[in-house]
Amino acid sequence: MRGAPKDFARREWGPLFATVRTALVVKRWRAVPMTLGAVCLTALFQLVQNQDWGYQPVQDIGSVRAEDPLWLALLRTPLSLFVPALDLPVWGALAQVLLVFGIAEICLGRWRTLAVAYLATLAGTLYARVGIALGPDNPFGLPASDAQVVDTGPSAAVVGLAVYVCWRYGARWTGAVVVLAMVIEVVVKANLAGKEHIAAIAAVLALIVVRARRGRGQDGVEPRPGTRSWKPPIRS
Repeated sequence: MRGAPKDFARREWGPLFATVRTALVVKRWRAVPMTLGAVCLTALFQLVQNQDWGYQPVQDIGSVRAEDPLWLALLRTPLSLFVPALDLPVWGALAQVLLVFGIAEICLGRWRTLAVAYLATLAGTLYARVGIALGPDNPFGLPASDAQVVDTGPSAAVVGLAVYVCWRYGARWTGAVVVLAMVIEVVVKANLAGKEHIAAIAAVLALIVVRARRGRGQDGVEPRPGTRSWKPPIRS
């Protein structure tokens, strides 16, 4: 029985831990240049938007609302990732970006990390419009007042990246816990942010299904960490 928790931890987190540890030991902070840039950009946006002269410029380039024209929302969505929500402590956003983006950059490469992060954020942004159209009486809907809510921050991207990395590195139970936590969040407090997290997870799960089917079609089995078919862990 004593070895059971260790065996579980080794199976669940062993490949992920080994990949991250090796990258940080070999390259140190040079392993996560994109993540460090994202942390600095998030901190800069927080500093500027709290100045009298800076609030409106930040809103103009990175603030998304469901009531905005779609073309404008799509234009602002990439930078909205790095604009911290004003009603939440900025250290939370910085910690999320540093930890989850850092792990993802090491495990997936910077461009795939950005692609998955953008997919998750975009899914949340587009869901807000669909949810408002459905209305508050629909279990997937939102009240019309949510159209005016400023929708920024990295949380949807963080959730999406966490689920994707867990899948890629075989941490199935950890990924399931992340999904379950987001479902509980919606059950306890069915607000815009919580439902956007579910939309982000749905988009990433759809991507996982496509990737898994493509992988099985290529070699008959799903690639696993430690096998010859597994892609190198550190890529730019």
